[in-house]
Amino acid sequence: MRPSTHPARGTRGLLGALLTALAALAALLTTSPAAHADTSICEAFGSTTIQGRYVVQNNRWGTSEAQCVTATDSGFRITQADGSVPTNGAPKSYPSVFNGCHYTNCSPGTSLPARLSGISSAPTGISYSYVSNAVYDAAYDIWLDSTPRTDGVNQTEIMIWFNKVGPVQPVGSQVGTATVAGRSWQVWSGNNGGNDVLSFVAPSTITSWNFDVMDFAREAVARGLAQNSWYLTSVQAGFEPWQNGTGLAVNSFSSTVNTGGDPGGPGGSTACSVAYTTNVWQGGFTSDVTVTNTGSTPVDGWRLAFALPAGQRITSAWGAGVTPSSGAVTAGNLAYNAQIPAGGKASFGFQGTYTGSFARPAAFSLNGAACATA
Repeated sequence: MRPSTHPARGTRGLLGALLTALAALAALLTTSPAAHADTSICEAFGSTTIQGRYVVQNNRWGTSEAQCVTATDSGFRITQADGSVPTNGAPKSYPSVFNGCHYTNCSPGTSLPARLSGISSAPTGISYSYVSNAVYDAAYDIWLDSTPRTDGVNQTEIMIWFNKVGPVQPVGSQVGTATVAGRSWQVWSGNNGGNDVLSFVAPSTITSWNFDVMDFAREAVARGLAQNSWYLTSVQAGFEPWQNGTGLAVNSFSSTVNTGGDPGGPGGSTACSVAYTTNVWQGGFTSDVTVTNTGSTPVDGWRLAFALPAGQRITSAWGAGVTPSSGAVTAGNLAYNAQIPAGGKASFGFQGTYTGSFARPAAFSLNGAACATA
């Protein structure tokens, strides 16, 4: 007998249900994007890309203990951070996400390195998640070098500490305070044996913030730690853990570098001259400083950098914030005198003490550009 070409009722019902399920799955696959699996990185210097434009790196360089990070669509999280190192030394690692080039690892399509004088703005945004059972800082790094290098250690590192937990501090020593990008910071300066480090420490925790990287680059120039002819090579956001660190996360990161501008400030030219007059007595002096904008466009936000001769120390100032009190100092505008119109002037002064023979500063620079002396 020829076998039947029709399945039994129970079989037909099961087959129909299976066909229906397969059709529904096919429809789902054609109308929904494919799921993205997070990428785990446990290799010491392992990395991956996210959003097709940024690199997430594990960057475990200060310990042999295990560390793993998981890259997400918008950032990364630390999923394992074993061991600890002394808090009076270097951290265990710097897991981070970056735009630019780090030891020949360049993010896809990056415009970095880029000369500071050619960058009009570099808007960026960062959002962090913190934990309490660890010792760490949450740091945004800005790397500057006199050459457009894509490998090795750069000459100046700018660190922006959004948060710190435990008895850790930046490289060097605190040299004063400053207002940069509309926020107040403790300013630290030093050298780690490989490069200069200029750190800005938030007085209280910042969880997320959008700002312009160039505000901090200009501050480094004004303090003599970079020049407008130098290059921005990378910007990086992550954590420096000393103890533990599991659970720390960069929730989101963005970075854009816009080229074709003048780094002197939002208002334009930094052509300038400086008149420096003093009143000197035995062991003490006052200085009155007048800065003239000799350019054709306003300067909106100014920093005048100069070096006090050896033995001189500032005890008080007016018309500007002046830090530190000796050595290479920077005078920055106050709210009421931030703009110097074309052909206009800004004045400030300070009182100080001195030992030995009295002398004047040899040179001045306004927002990184050398000034003539009147």
